[in-house]
Amino acid sequence: MDRLDLIIRDACLATGNERTDIGINAGRISALAPRLPETGQQELNAEGQLVTVPMVDAHIHLDATLTVPQRTTNQSGTLLEGIQRWGEIKPDITIEDVKARARQAILWEVAHGTLQIRSHVDVCDERLVALKALRELKHEIADLVDLQLVAFPQEGVLCYPHGKELMETALHEGADIVGGIPHYEWTREDGIRELEFVFELAQREGRLVDVHCDETDDPESRFVETMARLTQVHHMAGRVAASHTTAMHSYNSAYGFKLRRILQKSGMAIIANPLTNVVLQGRFDDFPKRRGMAPIKDLNEAGVPVALGFDCIMDPWYPLGTGNLLQAAWMALHLAHMTGQTQMEQIFRMATINGQGVFHPGQPSDLAVGRQADLVIWDATSPVEALRLLPVARTVIRRGRVVAEADPARHSVRYGGKTVSLDFRPHSRV
Repeated sequence: MDRLDLIIRDACLATGNERTDIGINAGRISALAPRLPETGQQELNAEGQLVTVPMVDAHIHLDATLTVPQRTTNQSGTLLEGIQRWGEIKPDITIEDVKARARQAILWEVAHGTLQIRSHVDVCDERLVALKALRELKHEIADLVDLQLVAFPQEGVLCYPHGKELMETALHEGADIVGGIPHYEWTREDGIRELEFVFELAQREGRLVDVHCDETDDPESRFVETMARLTQVHHMAGRVAASHTTAMHSYNSAYGFKLRRILQKSGMAIIANPLTNVVLQGRFDDFPKRRGMAPIKDLNEAGVPVALGFDCIMDPWYPLGTGNLLQAAWMALHLAHMTGQTQMEQIFRMATINGQGVFHPGQPSDLAVGRQADLVIWDATSPVEALRLLPVARTVIRRGRVVAEADPARHSVRYGGKTVSLDFRPHSRV
Protein backbone atom coordinates (compact mmCIF):
# COMPACT_ATOMS: atom_id res chain seq x y z
CA MET A 1 0.00 0.00 0.00
CA ASP A 2 1.26 3.47 -0.90
CA ARG A 3 2.46 5.68 1.92
CA LEU A 4 1.79 9.43 1.72
CA ASP A 5 3.82 12.15 3.38
CA LEU A 6 0.84 13.42 5.37
CA ILE A 7 -2.84 12.54 5.73
CA ILE A 8 -5.42 14.72 7.45
CA ARG A 9 -8.24 12.42 8.54
CA ASP A 10 -11.88 13.23 9.20
CA ALA A 11 -11.84 16.81 7.92
CA CYS A 12 -14.95 18.92 7.45
CA LEU A 13 -14.60 21.05 4.32
CA ALA A 14 -16.20 24.45 3.78
CA THR A 15 -18.10 23.07 0.79
CA GLY A 16 -20.16 20.48 2.66
CA ASN A 17 -20.79 18.29 5.69
CA GLU A 18 -19.28 15.07 4.36
CA ARG A 19 -16.10 14.11 6.20
CA THR A 20 -13.03 13.98 3.98
CA ASP A 21 -9.47 12.68 4.17
CA ILE A 22 -6.79 14.87 2.61
CA GLY A 23 -3.66 13.22 1.26
CA ILE A 24 -0.47 15.22 0.80
CA ASN A 25 2.69 14.31 -1.09
CA ALA A 26 5.72 16.43 -1.99
CA GLY A 27 4.06 19.54 -0.56
CA ARG A 28 0.89 19.25 -2.65
CA ILE A 29 -2.58 17.82 -2.19
CA SER A 30 -2.54 14.41 -3.85
CA ALA A 31 -5.95 13.02 -2.90
CA LEU A 32 -9.36 14.01 -1.48
CA ALA A 33 -11.72 11.18 -0.51
CA PRO A 34 -14.16 10.15 2.23
CA ARG A 35 -11.65 7.53 3.37
CA LEU A 36 -8.16 7.16 1.95
CA PRO A 37 -6.84 3.57 2.06
CA GLU A 38 -3.24 4.74 2.15
CA THR A 39 -1.29 5.43 5.32
CA GLY A 40 0.75 8.53 5.99
CA GLN A 41 4.20 9.02 7.40
CA GLN A 42 2.39 11.55 9.53
CA GLU A 43 -1.35 11.56 10.19
CA LEU A 44 -3.45 14.29 11.78
CA ASN A 45 -7.01 13.70 12.96
CA ALA A 46 -9.13 16.77 12.34
CA GLU A 47 -11.92 15.18 14.41
CA GLY A 48 -14.63 16.65 12.22
CA GLN A 49 -13.28 20.17 12.46
CA LEU A 50 -13.12 22.63 9.57
CA VAL A 51 -10.14 22.43 7.21
CA THR A 52 -9.67 25.23 4.67
CA VAL A 53 -7.13 26.98 2.52
CA PRO A 54 -5.28 29.60 4.58
CA MET A 55 -6.36 33.13 5.24
CA VAL A 56 -5.02 35.79 2.88
CA ASP A 57 -4.20 39.21 4.27
CA ALA A 58 -4.64 41.12 1.04
CA HIS A 59 -3.66 44.50 2.51
CA ILE A 60 -1.32 45.43 5.34
CA HIS A 61 1.48 47.91 6.07
CA LEU A 62 4.33 45.92 7.59
CA ASP A 63 6.76 48.84 7.49
CA ALA A 64 4.71 50.81 10.05
CA THR A 65 3.49 47.91 12.16
CA LEU A 66 4.14 47.78 15.93
CA THR A 67 5.20 51.42 16.27
CA VAL A 68 2.43 52.28 18.77
CA PRO A 69 2.51 53.24 21.59
CA GLN A 70 6.30 53.36 21.99
CA ARG A 71 6.92 55.86 19.19
CA THR A 72 3.70 57.65 18.38
CA THR A 73 -0.02 57.92 18.91
CA ASN A 74 -2.84 59.34 16.81
CA GLN A 75 -4.88 61.58 19.10
CA SER A 76 -7.53 62.61 16.55
CA GLY A 77 -7.90 59.13 15.07
CA THR A 78 -7.95 60.57 11.56
CA LEU A 79 -6.27 59.22 8.45
CA LEU A 80 -4.42 62.51 7.92
CA GLU A 81 -2.94 62.59 11.43
CA GLY A 82 -1.87 58.99 10.92
CA ILE A 83 0.03 60.00 7.79
CA GLN A 84 1.55 62.93 9.70
CA ARG A 85 2.68 60.72 12.60
CA TRP A 86 4.17 58.15 10.23
CA GLY A 87 6.05 60.95 8.49
CA GLU A 88 7.62 61.84 11.83
CA ILE A 89 8.73 58.23 12.43
CA LYS A 90 9.93 57.43 8.92
CA PRO A 91 13.25 59.35 8.93
CA ASP A 92 14.50 57.32 11.90
CA ILE A 93 13.63 53.78 10.81
CA THR A 94 16.42 51.34 10.01
CA ILE A 95 16.53 48.09 8.07
CA GLU A 96 17.01 46.08 11.27
CA ASP A 97 14.14 47.88 12.99
CA VAL A 98 11.68 47.31 10.12
CA LYS A 99 12.64 43.65 9.79
CA ALA A 100 12.23 42.98 13.51
CA ARG A 101 8.79 44.55 13.72
CA ALA A 102 7.55 43.04 10.45
CA ARG A 103 8.84 39.58 11.35
CA GLN A 104 6.92 39.63 14.62
CA ALA A 105 3.71 40.69 12.86
CA ILE A 106 4.16 37.96 10.24
CA LEU A 107 4.57 35.30 12.94
CA TRP A 108 1.36 36.55 14.56
CA GLU A 109 -0.48 36.28 11.26
CA VAL A 110 0.83 32.78 10.55
CA ALA A 111 -0.26 31.64 14.01
CA HIS A 112 -3.75 32.90 13.11
CA GLY A 113 -3.84 30.89 9.88
CA THR A 114 -2.62 33.44 7.32
CA LEU A 115 0.01 32.25 4.82
CA GLN A 116 -0.29 34.87 2.07
CA ILE A 117 0.38 38.52 2.92
CA ARG A 118 0.39 41.56 0.63
CA SER A 119 2.18 44.48 2.24
CA HIS A 120 2.17 48.03 0.95
CA VAL A 121 5.56 49.66 1.50
CA ASP A 122 6.04 53.43 1.63
CA VAL A 123 8.45 54.40 -1.16
CA CYS A 124 8.29 58.16 -0.56
CA ASP A 125 11.77 57.89 0.89
CA GLU A 126 14.93 58.48 -1.11
CA ARG A 127 16.68 55.77 0.95
CA LEU A 128 13.93 53.17 0.36
CA VAL A 129 14.82 51.74 3.79
CA ALA A 130 11.51 49.96 4.39
CA LEU A 131 11.52 48.37 0.95
CA LYS A 132 15.08 47.09 1.32
CA ALA A 133 14.23 45.67 4.75
CA LEU A 134 11.11 43.87 3.60
CA ARG A 135 12.87 42.62 0.46
CA GLU A 136 15.41 40.90 2.71
CA LEU A 137 12.74 39.58 5.04
CA LYS A 138 10.68 38.25 2.14
CA HIS A 139 13.49 35.88 1.19
CA GLU A 140 14.27 34.95 4.80
CA ILE A 141 10.70 33.83 5.55
CA ALA A 142 9.85 32.37 2.11
CA ASP A 143 9.48 28.86 3.56
CA LEU A 144 6.88 30.16 6.02
CA VAL A 145 4.75 32.65 4.11
CA ASP A 146 4.22 34.19 0.67
CA LEU A 147 4.90 37.92 0.89
CA GLN A 148 4.07 40.38 -1.87
CA LEU A 149 5.40 43.94 -1.71
CA VAL A 150 3.52 46.90 -3.19
CA ALA A 151 5.39 50.08 -4.12
CA PHE A 152 3.13 52.52 -2.26
CA PRO A 153 3.59 56.29 -2.69
CA GLN A 154 2.17 57.35 0.69
CA GLU A 155 2.72 61.06 -0.02
CA GLY A 156 1.72 61.00 -3.68
CA VAL A 157 3.48 60.56 -7.00
CA LEU A 158 3.11 63.88 -8.81
CA CYS A 159 3.03 66.01 -5.66
CA TYR A 160 6.09 64.31 -4.15
CA PRO A 161 9.64 65.22 -5.32
CA HIS A 162 10.93 62.61 -7.77
CA GLY A 163 7.79 60.56 -7.17
CA LYS A 164 7.79 58.88 -10.57
CA GLU A 165 11.47 58.04 -10.38
CA LEU A 166 11.07 56.54 -6.90
CA MET A 167 8.23 54.33 -8.09
CA GLU A 168 10.30 52.99 -10.97
CA THR A 169 13.34 52.49 -8.74
CA ALA A 170 11.21 50.64 -6.18
CA LEU A 171 10.20 48.05 -8.78
CA HIS A 172 13.85 47.43 -9.58
CA GLU A 173 14.71 47.26 -5.86
CA GLY A 174 12.31 44.47 -4.96
CA ALA A 175 8.72 45.72 -5.10
CA ASP A 176 6.40 43.23 -6.82
CA ILE A 177 3.30 45.36 -7.45
CA VAL A 178 2.62 48.94 -8.55
CA GLY A 179 0.63 50.96 -6.03
CA GLY A 180 -0.83 54.45 -6.01
CA ILE A 181 -2.86 57.00 -4.05
CA PRO A 182 -4.67 59.27 -6.55
CA HIS A 183 -6.95 61.01 -4.04
CA TYR A 184 -3.85 62.36 -2.24
CA GLU A 185 -2.71 64.35 -5.27
CA TRP A 186 -3.46 68.07 -5.20
CA THR A 187 -6.06 68.05 -7.98
CA ARG A 188 -8.42 65.53 -9.55
CA GLU A 189 -6.57 65.99 -12.83
CA ASP A 190 -3.30 65.05 -11.17
CA GLY A 191 -4.99 62.02 -9.61
CA ILE A 192 -6.01 60.80 -13.06
CA ARG A 193 -2.53 61.45 -14.40
CA GLU A 194 -1.09 59.45 -11.51
CA LEU A 195 -3.32 56.49 -12.35
CA GLU A 196 -2.34 56.68 -16.02
CA PHE A 197 1.32 56.55 -14.95
CA VAL A 198 0.66 53.62 -12.59
CA PHE A 199 -1.02 51.51 -15.26
CA GLU A 200 1.54 52.34 -17.92
CA LEU A 201 4.35 51.44 -15.51
CA ALA A 202 2.67 48.18 -14.53
CA GLN A 203 2.11 47.18 -18.15
CA ARG A 204 5.67 48.05 -19.11
CA GLU A 205 7.12 46.06 -16.20
CA GLY A 206 4.59 43.20 -16.34
CA ARG A 207 3.30 43.81 -12.79
CA LEU A 208 0.01 43.69 -10.92
CA VAL A 209 -1.68 46.89 -9.73
CA ASP A 210 -3.02 47.58 -6.24
CA VAL A 211 -3.97 51.20 -5.54
CA HIS A 212 -5.13 52.96 -2.38
CA CYS A 213 -8.21 54.45 -4.00
CA ASP A 214 -10.81 56.90 -2.69
CA GLU A 215 -9.93 56.32 0.97
CA THR A 216 -12.01 59.28 2.06
CA ASP A 217 -15.58 60.18 3.03
CA ASP A 218 -15.79 62.60 0.09
CA PRO A 219 -18.53 61.40 -2.30
CA GLU A 220 -16.87 63.38 -5.10
CA SER A 221 -13.75 61.20 -4.95
CA ARG A 222 -14.38 58.80 -7.84
CA PHE A 223 -11.00 57.56 -9.01
CA VAL A 224 -12.18 53.95 -8.87
CA GLU A 225 -14.12 54.49 -12.10
CA THR A 226 -10.89 55.64 -13.76
CA MET A 227 -9.17 52.49 -12.49
CA ALA A 228 -11.92 50.35 -14.00
CA ARG A 229 -11.55 52.07 -17.34
CA LEU A 230 -7.75 51.74 -17.34
CA THR A 231 -8.06 48.06 -16.42
CA GLN A 232 -10.06 47.57 -19.60
CA VAL A 233 -7.81 49.74 -21.77
CA HIS A 234 -4.69 47.86 -20.68
CA HIS A 235 -6.40 44.43 -20.79
CA MET A 236 -5.52 43.76 -17.15
CA ALA A 237 -8.68 41.99 -15.95
CA GLY A 238 -7.88 39.90 -12.88
CA ARG A 239 -4.61 41.74 -12.28
CA VAL A 240 -5.88 44.96 -10.68
CA ALA A 241 -7.20 45.73 -7.20
CA ALA A 242 -8.52 48.92 -5.63
CA SER A 243 -7.95 49.02 -1.89
CA HIS A 244 -10.19 50.77 0.64
CA THR A 245 -12.57 52.65 -1.75
CA THR A 246 -14.39 54.02 1.31
CA ALA A 247 -15.85 56.98 -0.60
CA MET A 248 -18.06 54.37 -2.24
CA HIS A 249 -20.16 54.22 0.92
CA SER A 250 -21.15 57.86 0.27
CA TYR A 251 -22.09 57.60 -3.41
CA ASN A 252 -25.73 58.10 -4.32
CA SER A 253 -27.66 54.96 -5.26
CA ALA A 254 -27.92 55.73 -8.97
CA TYR A 255 -24.18 56.25 -9.37
CA GLY A 256 -23.41 53.26 -7.15
CA PHE A 257 -25.54 51.02 -9.39
CA LYS A 258 -23.75 52.25 -12.49
CA LEU A 259 -20.32 51.89 -10.87
CA ARG A 260 -20.88 48.28 -9.80
CA ARG A 261 -21.71 47.34 -13.39
CA ILE A 262 -18.53 49.04 -14.60
CA LEU A 263 -16.42 47.29 -11.97
CA GLN A 264 -17.90 43.89 -12.77
CA LYS A 265 -17.17 44.33 -16.47
CA SER A 266 -13.62 45.53 -15.83
CA GLY A 267 -12.55 42.39 -13.96
CA MET A 268 -10.84 44.32 -11.15
CA ALA A 269 -11.15 43.48 -7.46
CA ILE A 270 -11.93 45.50 -4.34
CA ILE A 271 -9.97 44.99 -1.11
CA ALA A 272 -11.83 46.14 2.00
CA ASN A 273 -10.13 46.88 5.33
CA PRO A 274 -13.00 46.94 7.83
CA LEU A 275 -11.13 47.20 11.14
CA THR A 276 -9.02 50.24 10.29
CA ASN A 277 -11.54 52.06 8.11
CA VAL A 278 -14.40 51.82 10.60
CA VAL A 279 -12.04 53.68 12.97
CA LEU A 280 -10.66 56.23 10.51
CA GLN A 281 -13.72 57.13 8.46
CA GLY A 282 -16.60 59.31 9.63
CA ARG A 283 -14.30 61.38 11.85
CA PHE A 284 -15.66 64.62 10.39
CA ASP A 285 -19.31 63.54 10.72
CA ASP A 286 -21.57 64.69 13.51
CA PHE A 287 -24.49 62.26 13.38
CA PRO A 288 -25.09 59.85 11.82
CA LYS A 289 -21.52 58.67 11.37
CA ARG A 290 -20.77 56.68 8.24
CA ARG A 291 -19.65 53.08 8.51
CA GLY A 292 -16.32 53.54 6.79
CA MET A 293 -16.22 50.53 4.48
CA ALA A 294 -16.84 49.86 0.81
CA PRO A 295 -20.36 48.39 0.25
CA ILE A 296 -19.06 44.82 -0.03
CA LYS A 297 -22.52 43.27 0.11
CA ASP A 298 -23.64 45.13 -3.02
CA LEU A 299 -20.29 44.55 -4.71
CA ASN A 300 -20.42 40.83 -3.98
CA GLU A 301 -23.98 40.53 -5.29
CA ALA A 302 -22.89 42.36 -8.46
CA GLY A 303 -20.15 39.80 -9.07
CA VAL A 304 -17.23 42.07 -8.15
CA PRO A 305 -14.44 40.09 -6.41
CA VAL A 306 -13.95 41.28 -2.83
CA ALA A 307 -11.02 40.38 -0.59
CA LEU A 308 -10.14 41.52 2.93
CA GLY A 309 -7.10 43.01 4.63
CA PHE A 310 -6.09 43.59 8.24
CA ASP A 311 -4.38 46.82 7.12
CA CYS A 312 -2.73 47.96 10.35
CA ILE A 313 -1.35 46.40 13.53
CA MET A 314 -0.51 48.85 16.31
CA ASP A 315 0.57 51.70 14.03
CA PRO A 316 -0.31 55.40 13.61
CA TRP A 317 -3.64 54.53 11.96
CA TYR A 318 -4.88 51.70 14.20
CA PRO A 319 -3.58 51.14 17.75
CA LEU A 320 -4.89 47.57 18.19
CA GLY A 321 -4.72 44.19 16.49
CA THR A 322 -2.90 40.87 16.48
CA GLY A 323 -3.13 40.15 12.76
CA ASN A 324 -6.08 37.76 13.12
CA LEU A 325 -7.91 38.11 9.80
CA LEU A 326 -10.95 36.34 11.24
CA GLN A 327 -11.49 39.50 13.29
CA ALA A 328 -11.52 41.60 10.11
CA ALA A 329 -14.03 39.19 8.55
CA TRP A 330 -16.18 39.35 11.72
CA MET A 331 -16.20 43.13 11.57
CA ALA A 332 -16.95 43.08 7.83
CA LEU A 333 -20.10 40.98 8.20
CA HIS A 334 -21.42 43.39 10.84
CA LEU A 335 -20.68 46.55 8.88
CA ALA A 336 -22.06 45.08 5.65
CA HIS A 337 -25.23 43.62 7.24
CA MET A 338 -24.21 40.22 5.86
CA THR A 339 -25.63 37.99 8.59
CA GLY A 340 -27.59 35.54 6.44
CA GLN A 341 -26.18 32.02 6.38
CA THR A 342 -25.02 32.22 2.77
CA GLN A 343 -23.76 35.77 3.25
CA MET A 344 -21.57 34.78 6.20
CA GLU A 345 -20.14 31.93 4.14
CA GLN A 346 -19.36 34.50 1.46
CA ILE A 347 -17.56 36.67 4.01
CA PHE A 348 -15.37 33.70 4.94
CA ARG A 349 -14.60 33.21 1.24
CA MET A 350 -13.53 36.86 1.01
CA ALA A 351 -10.90 36.18 3.69
CA THR A 352 -9.69 32.97 2.05
CA ILE A 353 -10.61 31.93 -1.50
CA ASN A 354 -11.24 35.45 -2.88
CA GLY A 355 -7.96 36.59 -1.40
CA GLN A 356 -6.18 33.67 -3.02
CA GLY A 357 -7.58 34.76 -6.39
CA VAL A 358 -6.31 38.32 -5.91
CA PHE A 359 -2.94 37.17 -4.62
CA HIS A 360 -2.27 34.55 -7.33
CA PRO A 361 -4.49 35.35 -10.36
CA GLY A 362 -5.41 32.29 -12.37
CA GLN A 363 -4.20 29.70 -9.87
CA PRO A 364 -6.50 27.24 -8.01
CA SER A 365 -7.92 29.07 -5.01
CA ASP A 366 -9.90 26.31 -3.26
CA LEU A 367 -8.94 22.83 -2.06
CA ALA A 368 -8.14 20.67 -5.07
CA VAL A 369 -5.82 17.86 -6.05
CA GLY A 370 -2.54 19.33 -7.28
CA ARG A 371 -2.85 22.51 -5.24
CA GLN A 372 0.00 23.47 -2.91
CA ALA A 373 -0.75 21.98 0.51
CA ASP A 374 -1.25 25.18 2.50
CA LEU A 375 -4.06 24.35 4.94
CA VAL A 376 -5.57 25.34 8.26
CA ILE A 377 -7.39 23.09 10.74
CA TRP A 378 -9.74 25.32 12.75
CA ASP A 379 -11.30 24.75 16.15
CA ALA A 380 -14.71 25.08 14.50
CA THR A 381 -16.93 22.89 12.33
CA SER A 382 -17.96 25.39 9.64
CA PRO A 383 -17.10 28.82 8.23
CA VAL A 384 -20.06 30.38 10.02
CA GLU A 385 -19.06 28.83 13.33
CA ALA A 386 -15.54 30.12 12.79
CA LEU A 387 -16.90 33.64 12.33
CA ARG A 388 -19.04 33.30 15.46
CA LEU A 389 -16.44 31.76 17.77
CA LEU A 390 -13.30 33.41 16.33
CA PRO A 391 -11.44 30.19 17.22
CA VAL A 392 -7.75 29.44 17.17
CA ALA A 393 -6.12 27.92 14.14
CA ARG A 394 -5.42 24.50 15.66
CA THR A 395 -2.89 23.49 13.01
CA VAL A 396 -1.37 25.56 10.20
CA ILE A 397 0.26 23.62 7.36
CA ARG A 398 2.64 25.13 4.83
CA ARG A 399 3.61 23.03 1.80
CA GLY A 400 2.62 19.89 3.65
CA ARG A 401 4.58 20.77 6.80
CA VAL A 402 3.10 21.84 10.14
CA VAL A 403 4.34 25.38 10.88
CA ALA A 404 2.01 26.49 13.69
CA GLU A 405 -0.14 24.87 16.34
CA ALA A 406 -2.44 26.08 19.12
CA ASP A 407 -4.34 24.56 21.99
CA PRO A 408 -8.05 25.45 21.85
CA ALA A 409 -9.35 27.41 24.82
CA ARG A 410 -11.72 25.51 27.10
CA HIS A 411 -13.93 27.10 29.73
CA SER A 412 -15.72 25.82 32.80
CA VAL A 413 -18.31 27.32 35.12
CA ARG A 414 -18.95 26.18 38.70
CA TYR A 415 -22.48 26.40 40.00
CA GLY A 416 -24.93 24.32 42.03
CA GLY A 417 -22.16 22.13 43.38
CA LYS A 418 -20.97 21.00 39.95
CA THR A 419 -18.53 22.07 37.22
CA VAL A 420 -19.81 22.52 33.67
CA SER A 421 -17.44 22.56 30.70
CA LEU A 422 -18.29 24.95 27.85
CA ASP A 423 -17.21 25.24 24.23
CA PHE A 424 -19.85 27.85 23.26
CA ARG A 425 -21.60 25.46 20.88
CA PRO A 426 -25.38 24.98 21.12
CA HIS A 427 -25.08 21.22 21.52
CA SER A 428 -23.12 21.53 24.76
CA ARG A 429 -24.81 19.74 27.64
CA VAL A 430 -25.19 21.94 30.72
